Amino acid sequence: MRWLLVQQGANPSADFFLRPYLRNMNAAVTETHLHNSPPLSAPFEGVIFVRYLTPDWCKWVEQHRSHIGRLVFFMDDDLFDLRAHTGLPLRYRYKLWKMALRYKGWLQRMQAELWVSTPWLAEKYASWSPVVLQPQSPYVRSTPQKTLFYHGSASHGAEFEWLYPVFEQVLEQDASLSVELIGSQAVRKQFAGLPRVHVLHPMSWPAYQALLARPGRTIGLAPLLDSRFNAARAPTKFFDITQAGATGIYADHPVYRSLVRHEHNGLLLPMEQQNWVEAILRLSANATARQAMWENAQFTSAVPATQFPEQK
Repeated sequence: MRWLLVQQGANPSADFFLRPYLRNMNAAVTETHLHNSPPLSAPFEGVIFVRYLTPDWCKWVEQHRSHIGRLVFFMDDDLFDLRAHTGLPLRYRYKLWKMALRYKGWLQRMQAELWVSTPWLAEKYASWSPVVLQPQSPYVRSTPQKTLFYHGSASHGAEFEWLYPVFEQVLEQDASLSVELIGSQAVRKQFAGLPRVHVLHPMSWPAYQALLARPGRTIGLAPLLDSRFNAARAPTKFFDITQAGATGIYADHPVYRSLVRHEHNGLLLPMEQQNWVEAILRLSANATARQAMWENAQFTSAVPATQFPEQK
């Protein structure tokens, strides 16, 4: 029979402690979100709640307790002592009470096991006979990541919107890519539904220069939609992307044609989303092409501005 792991979305608690422990048990595991509806039946060898509970799940456990072998609550913080929460933000303290602390007595009545992350917690709750789980690295099986980035500003709202389906497809098709953006809280919310997207806060120019000097970026994007505002832009993103150590994909727009030669020091593409998806995936898979274009882009960056060829 299977184990059911109930958690509030992907979280480090499960990755560091529970998945390795269950894997060592050779347990078959079904995972579900805490805010999903409970299953209709409960023929489970064990059910584990990761840190939190809800009234709906409590009701489900009560209805199906006889069909659940082991009922487990796991915590890697001191969730059951209100005094330990002193000094935490009020909203977080309320969450801990609402979703954990108030269920302590109920868990004991349901004869739940307590699994904890440290000997300190085990000693504090010794009367419950807790099981201490040892953390293990969740990174052993992780895929090395390449950074695909777009560093937009408040004036690039249309480009952010245009890029969303591009990122959606690329992230689904290439597990080795992560996305880095610079944007406001609105941008953070806009991309919150996509995996492996990191949104940095806008920063000062010196801070941004230091950011670009740090290694680790692979492909830089410079889309540009036709607008009166965009018509006045200069091709400075070419220099940003090159400084970041990345290969650039640029809009085939007069702004970039003066600097970028297609497939020589970057890619020039029409603003068609599927073209960008395919180009990103090709570049991601071809380190040799990326390196060659980046080296050529470095040379272009070093050429005095008066020597830039004008392309029609």
